[in-house]
Amino acid sequence: MILRATQLVVPLPNKPGTLANLCSVLGKAQVNIIGVSAQESGGKGIVRVMNNDASAAKAALKEAKIRYSEEEVLDVELDNRPGAFGELLGKLARAKINVKHTYATTAPFARARVVIAVPDTAKALGALGG
Repeated sequence: MILRATQLVVPLPNKPGTLANLCSVLGKAQVNIIGVSAQESGGKGIVRVMNNDASAAKAALKEAKIRYSEEEVLDVELDNRPGAFGELLGKLARAKINVKHTYATTAPFARARVVIAVPDTAKALGALGG
C-alpha cells in the first residue's frame, strides 16, 4: 500500500525538553504520533511528525506558538524482509527520483512502514505503481 500523506516539519532548538514539549502538546490535543524523525545540525533540530489528525495537530501547535510547515510525503507499507527497502528505493532511482529524506519503522511479525520525501510525489507514485 502506498499513500500520499502530509507530515508536519517542526524546527526546534536542540535543548533538553523541547522535543518532550512538542510531543506533550500533541498528546494533550489527543493527536497520536504514528511516525517521527528528529535530527540535529549546528545546534538546531528539525522534527518531522506523522500523526493521525493533522487538523488537531496544526491547531495545537498554533495555540502553543510552535512554528511548523507541511511536507507531502509517501507513506509506504512494505514486506518486512531483507531487501524490501532497497527494491523500493531502486524503483525510485531508476525513475531518476531523488530521496530528500526517509525514515522507517517495523516490529517483529508486522509489515514495515516507510516515509519518503521526494521532490515530486506524483512521479514517485507512478514509479512505484501506487
